[in-house]
Amino acid sequence: MDVLSDAIAAMRLGQPTTSRLCTADRDWCTRLSPYEGAGFHIVLRGSCWVLPDEGEPVLLGTGDAVLLPHGTGHLLSDGPADTRAGSRAIPFEQWYARREPETSSGTARFEVLCGKYRLDERGRHPMIAELPNLIHLPARVGDHVELRAAVDLLGREVDRRGPGSCIAVPSLLDLLLVYMIRAWMAESSTGVWPAVLGDPVTAAALRALHTDPAAPWSNESLAAETGVSRATLTRRFTALVGRPPMGYLTWWRLTRAAALLRDTTDPLSAIAGRVGYANPYAFSNAFKKEFGAPPGRYRENHPGAA
Repeated sequence: MDVLSDAIAAMRLGQPTTSRLCTADRDWCTRLSPYEGAGFHIVLRGSCWVLPDEGEPVLLGTGDAVLLPHGTGHLLSDGPADTRAGSRAIPFEQWYARREPETSSGTARFEVLCGKYRLDERGRHPMIAELPNLIHLPARVGDHVELRAAVDLLGREVDRRGPGSCIAVPSLLDLLLVYMIRAWMAESSTGVWPAVLGDPVTAAALRALHTDPAAPWSNESLAAETGVSRATLTRRFTALVGRPPMGYLTWWRLTRAAALLRDTTDPLSAIAGRVGYANPYAFSNAFKKEFGAPPGRYRENHPGAA
């Protein structure tokens, strides 16, 4: 797998969810509380304001998308002022239950597609950690064609709910998350990870480590894989990623092991082998050092999808 796919897979819990909200009101405001995961809104009709608990209000027009990668609490509102305290905000679940039966998409002044991903912050990859609290992706013509196509497909699928929707909708939501993060990386001028993946040596090393993390990698074999000297690889990788190649590999193996402990019922010995530990005792010791608990106890405390 590639780095972004792995970064998302290591955090994801359960299935993503989505809902479509419509209102004909001229004066409305709803609040979404902070949550452990990521959320998005895509405006299908009209315009609205997003007011995050921390940060400046953002105006969304028709076709605009906004991603909140860290589950930041926020308001959706018809206006930018006098709503930050939430004095007239209705909790999201209550507002949705009250508004949806009253308004069809044909009579709505405002329509938005909302979604949520459950993510386990304990498995957070630094690529995800560096995302800002709010990512605004304006609907500029010609920009991010794949993202726009995914939005269109998802909107139609949510409307029709035809045969196979139970598979199609979660798959499109996963695709949408990837495309939104890709769009941010393509436009970011300050992020570390766009620079990491833009460096051919470091990107090649990460691709090798993520493709086969259980392989008996060493600095020498990884340098040979990337076509540079060991010193060059170590210097460039450490400067960009923030830790040396073997340190990153150890962290990633244990992060993958944590996800496997949560999401599968595989025995510990099998998980140890899948992440590159021939000796289950060595795996257990390394895991406890990283997560503060042995693998068996971690599984008991974090059942996850399994």
